[in-house]
Amino acid sequence: MRSCGLLNSSNKPVPLRSGSVTVLIRGFVADVGCELLYRNDEQGPVEAVFVFPMDAEAAVYAFQARLGGTCIQAQLQEKKQAQELYGDALAGGQSSFLLQQEGTGGDVFSCSLGNLPPGEEAALTLRYVCELPLEPDGAARYMLPAVLRPRYTPHGWDGEDVTQGVPRVPQGELPYTLSLSATLQSPHGIDRVLSNCSLTPLSYTAGNRTSAQVSLAEAPPWDRDMELLVYYAEPHKPSAVLEVGLPGAEPGSLMGDPAVMVTLLPSLPEAVPGQSSAGEFIFLLDRSGSMECPMDGRDRSPQRIDSAKETLVLLLKSLPLGCYFNIYSFGSRFESFYPQSVAYTQQTMAESLQRVQQLQADLGGTEILAPLQAIYRSPCQDGHPRQLFVFTDGEVGNTQDVITEVQRHRGTHRCFSFGIGEGASTALVKGIARVAGGSAEFITGQDRMQPKALQSLKRALQPAVTGISLSWDLPPGMEAALLGRGPEVIFFGQRCLIYAQLRGQLQPPDTAVGGVTLQYRIQDQTYKETLQFPLQPQDGDRLPVHRLAAKSLLLELEGAVDTGSEGDRRRALETSLSSGVVCSLTAYVGVDTERGQPVQGPLVRRDIPLAGFGAVPHMWKMQGFSNMNLASRAMCCSAPMPEDWDQDLCYQSADCAVDCDFDDSLDVPERAPEESPLLRLVSLQNADGSWDLDPRLAAALGVSETDARGRMPSKDVPPGVWATVLAVVWLHGRAAGQRDEWELLEAKAVGWVRGQAGPRLSECLEAANTLLGCSIGPAVFGL
Repeated sequence: MRSCGLLNSSNKPVPLRSGSVTVLIRGFVADVGCELLYRNDEQGPVEAVFVFPMDAEAAVYAFQARLGGTCIQAQLQEKKQAQELYGDALAGGQSSFLLQQEGTGGDVFSCSLGNLPPGEEAALTLRYVCELPLEPDGAARYMLPAVLRPRYTPHGWDGEDVTQGVPRVPQGELPYTLSLSATLQSPHGIDRVLSNCSLTPLSYTAGNRTSAQVSLAEAPPWDRDMELLVYYAEPHKPSAVLEVGLPGAEPGSLMGDPAVMVTLLPSLPEAVPGQSSAGEFIFLLDRSGSMECPMDGRDRSPQRIDSAKETLVLLLKSLPLGCYFNIYSFGSRFESFYPQSVAYTQQTMAESLQRVQQLQADLGGTEILAPLQAIYRSPCQDGHPRQLFVFTDGEVGNTQDVITEVQRHRGTHRCFSFGIGEGASTALVKGIARVAGGSAEFITGQDRMQPKALQSLKRALQPAVTGISLSWDLPPGMEAALLGRGPEVIFFGQRCLIYAQLRGQLQPPDTAVGGVTLQYRIQDQTYKETLQFPLQPQDGDRLPVHRLAAKSLLLELEGAVDTGSEGDRRRALETSLSSGVVCSLTAYVGVDTERGQPVQGPLVRRDIPLAGFGAVPHMWKMQGFSNMNLASRAMCCSAPMPEDWDQDLCYQSADCAVDCDFDDSLDVPERAPEESPLLRLVSLQNADGSWDLDPRLAAALGVSETDARGRMPSKDVPPGVWATVLAVVWLHGRAAGQRDEWELLEAKAVGWVRGQAGPRLSECLEAANTLLGCSIGPAVFGL
């Protein structure tokens, strides 16, 4: 029989024609609508099933379908009831549609459209709202997830792999298109917009640049998540958004009362290296096979493992003398540099740097739970708060088990997590940071891992913030009920988001003002941040603040559900159903009851394909898999494999597959990563912050050893002091653009020099500037 319409690589028709995304970005909140257009060109009815990625912290709050001329709003129900209603409708010949979260992670959803008659079209639209993270350079970052990588199934785990049945097609062969348009609004003005995809010119729709529009200039590639970086004229300002409740909802309920979202920017003192030597720093590095993939999917970019190794070097050099540290790595098994954390000395640092250089992406799968359990079994160092840094490009089936394990130990450590590459699980990376009072970062495309990791280290080094409390100043008859636990950890340079439900009678809008005060202590000093805001709620039917507040509460409640609390399960279900925000216990379902006659004919299921296979990584070639076809590659995952085989490479994730120009010849040596000038210099630094005056330092500085020694201002100056001044001047003069990567280790060096140089420091600085051709001022050394 001749196939009609769009085909996938298996010659099966694909009913999905296009995806159209509209984004409304107000400050640091995005309200998103995604329309999926289907057409059935087959001779009988079809069921189209589309599995797609979603940010784990996004609040999906609406789902509707346009079938023929009829618009049908789906209803949120308990998941089992929704699934049964959908199944009964299919059996009865009715067109129906279902939207549900797959598994418990929250970052994979499925959209099903059943009984689409031959020759007909349908448009399904889902809506969600999400917070936008604040990037180190001040941008608000919106990401549309496009890459869904296969979930690694850990050994002994008997849960469902929610990505297993998703068909994959080569890059450039997806039979549907994507378009995106964004409206941007900010009272502080919109400066510019950047993206990893081609955009139309930014079009301002208000004379004062408070509103603008931008769209994709062409269909984006499917090998990466699509990003928008929005830069505001004044992004760092505290704010409060008050929103009316849902008309008709019961007063006193979450949706019936006004809700407020408060954004504060606590003015913490920045961490100063050398101020404290306390801390135990544990680095956990993913060495699964997919870490061999290039950072941005292109063969000329560094491999993920090489970027992670360079990051580890910078982190090790930036640690304070007297702290403790250890490095773990994992794949199908795990290893650690030391049986337990060791004191940070010149000897342990040098040993660790040598071992870091030998690390490869050769440990197979993504068994992250076992090393975490081993870390938590190791004794904490008295007086040294534990800080855990997790680097992974992975996505695992047992995400919730991992989050629960981290949460069990939240009282003994903080966790800072880093998702590397496109498609890294937002549920895993954000989840472990959220439950352990840390922060999560994602490194995609052209991002550099190093500045984000060093920013997190600065947060870990800051003095502990204690005694965090909130107080509200509201008119008589009104009170604020916090939604969720509220702020439990505060970091320098990071926003503090607070959601609250306002109960009682709102006052006349011309006089009513509310206030909130955040109070906290750092060492012996008390700080207060106060924000006043008008009690004039915004109108609108989408209620983004209420939805985000509900999602924040659901993330907390669902974590408790997995530990077996029936009361939290019931409360999560009630919160989801009343707010319209999907969770693991609920699903949206709609049925077309307008059609007079049932749809006739046997129903055929069509799974919508995602981008997948492309070039073959080096490790495949070494194991003789370079000429496998797609079916064979998929089959290899069910066959017995060596212990260190990385299961997720059997599926070949999109971000590793695309545009990687791997050579098919087995006898061509791998390209060694080129060492950057900054890394060459930093690698020579001692644990106490100093440098030695030797030929290697001269080469790193780009001068001869004769000049390095001969230009020393006086024989009275210790060679180490002169060498360290040269290195600091070089950092400021030649690597100023990478300041975020070296400022911690530079501060350690300056502290050492000031304690050693004596009155000759100004003379050393002048001579160093002359030798290196720089003009670094005395303020760098506190002169």
